[in-house]
Amino acid sequence: MRYSALLAFATTMSTLSVAQPNSSGKEVMNGFPPSRASQVSFENYRDYPFSKWSFHNMGAPMHTLMIPRGGAVHSFEETDNSFGQLKVTTKEGALMSIENIFAGNEADGIIIVRHNTILYEKYWNGFSRDYQHIWYSMTKSLTSTAFGILVEQGKIDLSASPVKYVPELKGSPWERTRIQDVLNMSTALGFLETYTDTSSMFYKYYGGASRFFYVPGADTVTKGEVLGTYDFLTRMATANNNIRPGYKFEYNSSNADVISWIINKVTGEPYQQFIYENIWSKLGTEHDAFITTDRAYTAMATGGINSTLRDAALFAGMILHRGNVDGKQIIPAKWVDETLNISDEDKERLMRNEVYPKAGLGWIAYKNFWWVLDSRNGEYCAVGIHGQVIYINRAADLVVVYFSSQPVASSAASKNFPPKLQACRELSKQFMK
Repeated sequence: MRYSALLAFATTMSTLSVAQPNSSGKEVMNGFPPSRASQVSFENYRDYPFSKWSFHNMGAPMHTLMIPRGGAVHSFEETDNSFGQLKVTTKEGALMSIENIFAGNEADGIIIVRHNTILYEKYWNGFSRDYQHIWYSMTKSLTSTAFGILVEQGKIDLSASPVKYVPELKGSPWERTRIQDVLNMSTALGFLETYTDTSSMFYKYYGGASRFFYVPGADTVTKGEVLGTYDFLTRMATANNNIRPGYKFEYNSSNADVISWIINKVTGEPYQQFIYENIWSKLGTEHDAFITTDRAYTAMATGGINSTLRDAALFAGMILHRGNVDGKQIIPAKWVDETLNISDEDKERLMRNEVYPKAGLGWIAYKNFWWVLDSRNGEYCAVGIHGQVIYINRAADLVVVYFSSQPVASSAASKNFPPKLQACRELSKQFMK
């Protein structure tokens, strides 16, 4: 269906579909000073409904580093924003407007872009155009994108062990892996990523080192205690010797810390500087980004980027256009394309995972820190916990970016995650007819 027809239909429907406010029913940061019951703290910043405030004010509970913008600001074309009233088919077979789907599933903001035109842009929960929102693990996709620059420059061998570039990892679980295994989350680690088991290694030690979780006493460093994420990688992480690296997908955020450490070592620059010089300053963003840090003030390349919704859409648009921004090649097209070069082995690796194939979200593979839905049509996503998503569909020439404050962290376990992803996929079908 042509865009003009879709827009006309959406305009007609705007009088028939009214968005419901997204409300938790509880005040957050209410009063001056805020009441004790409404106060956001490092202990509760990820807990719903406090996350509705903290996720777009992450400079408050976290330590951060700046990633400046640069150059001329990119200009989008804009419409009357009625596109949000377009109805799509839900998984249950009902028709519902895009706006109502997102408003009803804990979205904080959404932007839909096609042919450099913003078809729809909407904000909830105090979030707005000029606020930065946490990306969480969408950051990993930015990290692998930056990493691809070094790969295509011939500075990194994907078949080599990370130890080749980070000698400190000798004796760690990553010594026996290939760098490609790290990018594919198939490193056969001996500990699982969990957001709920407070006694687990991931929660107690990685969570404390990264300042991702509130762990009582973790900020008080004593002799022999893990300091930052790099200390965790070299001193605490364990291997699962019953599985060979490369065989099975097992999501673990520490893999992205390995990739960022390689970036630091190969370039001699901190992660945030490399992102600024090679990506963020070249996108035409409106605003600076910032990134949260671990306990040692190292940038959290696994999940720390914060940006505005429009600026995230500019990054997504660059990926959609195979690394190109306004006629300038920022990322090698070969590297961007490689993520969609999905083999049977890539698919089988994901299918061996116990959780994600059963979640029914449509993923066929995970490669280079991206979630792939349909490699033929170029349909894939960057995904962060609590409902952060960059959705890209090459065949539809479509980008959808949305930020959320879903109560449940995991996409595979959240009831709020599937309806929004389904809406994106249904919307793409409209443009592919």
